[in-house]
Amino acid sequence: MPRTLRNATASDCAGRDPLATPEDVAAYLGVPVKTLYQWRHRRTGPQAHKVGRHLRYRWQEVDAWLDAQTSYGLTA
Repeated sequence: MPRTLRNATASDCAGRDPLATPEDVAAYLGVPVKTLYQWRHRRTGPQAHKVGRHLRYRWQEVDAWLDAQTSYGLTA
């Protein structure tokens, strides 16, 4: 049965579910899932949220974190 998104706009999820699993984010960033857990422990990676006993990421926060990481060290 396909999942449906309620109250989500196209700009909110850009073709993706609004919440991502650690596996989704790891694949998107090109890092192992274990790295995400290490970043979470060190509080250096994208913010993760507990949904029940599961970790989930908001795509907007992952993209914002990624933008913040890539803005450092760039020279014109």
